[in-house]
Amino acid sequence: MIKIEQYGWNSSWLEKITANGTPGRVTLEHKNVYRVVTDSGEWLCSLSGKYRHLHSGTEFPCVGDWVIVEQMPGEEKGIIHQVLPRTSQFSRKGAGETTAIQLIAVNVDFVFLAMSLNDDFNIRRLERYLLAAWDSGANPIIVLTKKDQCSDSEPFIHQVESVAFGVPIFTVSVITGEGIEKLQNQLLGSKTGALLGSSGVGKSSLINAMFGTERMTVQTIREDDSKGRHTTTHREMILLPSGGLMIDTPGMREFQLGDYSEGVEAGFSDVEDLALACRFRDCAHHDEPGCRVQEALQNGELDAARYQSYLKLKRELAHIERKSDAAAQKAERNKWKQLTKDYRKRPVKKQ
Repeated sequence: MIKIEQYGWNSSWLEKITANGTPGRVTLEHKNVYRVVTDSGEWLCSLSGKYRHLHSGTEFPCVGDWVIVEQMPGEEKGIIHQVLPRTSQFSRKGAGETTAIQLIAVNVDFVFLAMSLNDDFNIRRLERYLLAAWDSGANPIIVLTKKDQCSDSEPFIHQVESVAFGVPIFTVSVITGEGIEKLQNQLLGSKTGALLGSSGVGKSSLINAMFGTERMTVQTIREDDSKGRHTTTHREMILLPSGGLMIDTPGMREFQLGDYSEGVEAGFSDVEDLALACRFRDCAHHDEPGCRVQEALQNGELDAARYQSYLKLKRELAHIERKSDAAAQKAERNKWKQLTKDYRKRPVKKQ
């Protein structure tokens, strides 16, 4: 029999309820239909008209959300009336030129950032994942997969340690089983993890190994470039037999930034600390006297490629901020235009 305590429910969530109904957790979302697990079973749910009218975008339910549901009489279906306030929120900027933010997973305790020990290993991509993970409110854990295909993993670990200060690093192999139990132990006590990484790093195989069976479909790697094929096409939360939960996500080869200014401070704390040590507060880190950043670059204390990655991310964030401000201003103008039109359409009362 299902108990929502297995899915992470505790007394702290009770204080957040403002609607009548049954508490449950969203385990799958597909085209605005949600599978919600409750103490009375799993129900297919949709949003109430009132909620849909008053909320939009990132306020709609996401995998990992706790919701308050009203069961439809005589059916295993329900209507969602409330989404409880989130403890963490992992998101990315939508693909393409849009400034919209796309939710990936919420109420996550640990974000497992997976990269494979082959040609797909990319330290700059890991910096982006770390940036979003720090900003989400969840704790990042780095998982280096396919250790069985790598004769020496130490150089990879050293690269990761150079950008992920203090973040736990696990090397695993689903072939030999090495490291799998250690990952499972991170989620004991009904903790929730989200598994993130680009296509082909072995996320589905890792889920299968942690679940102990072929729970997810596995695709093979393209031999010509060691890149992966997309396997997972939707986000789903899975209850592991060993306890704890894991959210699998579609591959994210195009990972664009959202508003992660706080994440930059945490993910690039080494660069930020150096900048604070410059002689001048408004130092541009070019050729100013007493520039601590340039000194660190010249003596090898700061890796040049990491600094360039930092500058690129800062430029992207500034660009997104400008676009967001412009979009907000446009939306405000359109709102007032529409209000003016509506006012003009009103019939004039005769005196």
